[in-house]
Amino acid sequence: MLGTFQRSSLRIEMVASEQVLYNCLVKPSFFRAWLAPQRFSNGLPEELAVGTTFSSWLGPIAIQHQVEQVAPNHLRLILSQGIDGFHDWQWGDGWVQSRIEGVSLLPINLGQTLSLFRLQQFVRQAAKM
Repeated sequence: MLGTFQRSSLRIEMVASEQVLYNCLVKPSFFRAWLAPQRFSNGLPEELAVGTTFSSWLGPIAIQHQVEQVAPNHLRLILSQGIDGFHDWQWGDGWVQSRIEGVSLLPINLGQTLSLFRLQQFVRQAAKM
């Protein structure tokens, strides 16, 4: 894989319960909404489970994801293609933390920051409904 090794860990507060964050991170019908315009493989299950494999695309760049762990407050994805590494998510009532390590030409920290802000906006808008 071409690129540089990058490591990024961010934690932010969110006005959301642990269950809402679980839904946003583990259920494709939710994460497709807040990660738009990123596209995802067709045929994803209703909820991610260990062993689930899928691809995402941001423009022409594909990232392969394999679910390694799923728990009520933790998700770990093994990444390949556009990023060779892993993405760990942890959350609880009012907070979410994202940690990514991998080799990539992509600016991992920038993408991670934008994704967390989109998630924060999504749960804020959902709370108003």
